[in-house]
Amino acid sequence: MRKAVIIGAGMVPVGEHWRLSLRDIAVEALLNAMDDAGIDRVDSLYVGNMISGSFVEQENLGALIADWAGLGNIPAVKIEAACASGGAAVQEGTKAVLSGLEDVVAVVGVEKMTDAWPSDATRYLAYAADADWELFHGASFVALNALIMRYYMKSYGYTEEDLALFAVNAHANGARNPYAMFKRPIKVETVMKSPYIADPLKLFDASPVCDGAAAVIITTPEKAQELGVSKEKWVEVAGVGRAIDTINLANRDDLLTLKAARIAADRAYRMAGVTVKEIDFFEVHDAFTVMAALSLEALGVAEKGKGAELAREGQIAIDGDYPIQTMGGLKSRGHPVGATGVYQTVEAVLQLRGEAPEGIQVPDAEIGLTQNIGGTGSNITVNVFRRV
Repeated sequence: MRKAVIIGAGMVPVGEHWRLSLRDIAVEALLNAMDDAGIDRVDSLYVGNMISGSFVEQENLGALIADWAGLGNIPAVKIEAACASGGAAVQEGTKAVLSGLEDVVAVVGVEKMTDAWPSDATRYLAYAADADWELFHGASFVALNALIMRYYMKSYGYTEEDLALFAVNAHANGARNPYAMFKRPIKVETVMKSPYIADPLKLFDASPVCDGAAAVIITTPEKAQELGVSKEKWVEVAGVGRAIDTINLANRDDLLTLKAARIAADRAYRMAGVTVKEIDFFEVHDAFTVMAALSLEALGVAEKGKGAELAREGQIAIDGDYPIQTMGGLKSRGHPVGATGVYQTVEAVLQLRGEAPEGIQVPDAEIGLTQNIGGTGSNITVNVFRRV
């Protein structure tokens, strides 16, 4: 089987882009990635997006973005896997290269969320849950995650302050990321004083509604050499894994186990030929602080019920044994849902190239992992990247 390497990465700052459309930010990120790779054409385009039809009344994003970017008559398609759409798009682009069907692939993740009223945004995001079993009964996406957080604390004896440490860590790193939405460090007291949005979830336990786009260019080592791309820019997509779990919480075997993440991680580790102990940093899906804890447990970083313990011990900081959210994660960088998995990928590329901002570069990083969650754990991707 061929190998796949990322040779270009680009993004736009996450925020509220009132004066720009979805196509504007998507094409800007794409052209930034192509410029980084030093290329002017690609064989195909994969677009990670969750719900553009509702947020901006626009579908057919493959054609929209490829046309607006002037890419010609290439194949282009949207990939949707709820909030894991970006990670899934990276995987589909990688598989196209590994298969030999395409040589140079562009992957863009994009979401334009702030054009919608907040109440509508809440409703649209809940489409990732089970419409018949959960939404029909009035459960919002925030409420479902609040239920999980309450159960996690009750089961293992953690406090709201313990879980707040994940938000504090994310903001400490995001404060140094010029592309992050929130560039200000916070304290536990900041989280605790923020209003409840669904008890015990508080405003600062949750990621923001925002706009953003990120992109990567994937090819083979042979093609990268032919294109004259410096080997210093190459980052191998070493392993990919994806799995689902029940879409609703009621049918889960265990409410506090992200089974899909565990299965996806096992597949990615096996493909990459690595163990969790060899991974230098983890970009996990902290849409809510409790999800960061559950993710660390599912990935094998911590034992079941011990994820939040790593935050207590400071092990998740840049200088800890298990750095996470190195550029702010979803909490500080922002969570433009369909774009998040591609932002994670770009951040992993920067870390492995040694190009992360000062103060948040993981020393001597050789292997990184990204984990992207769709729904409340119903559709999860795990990707492993290696410095070449």
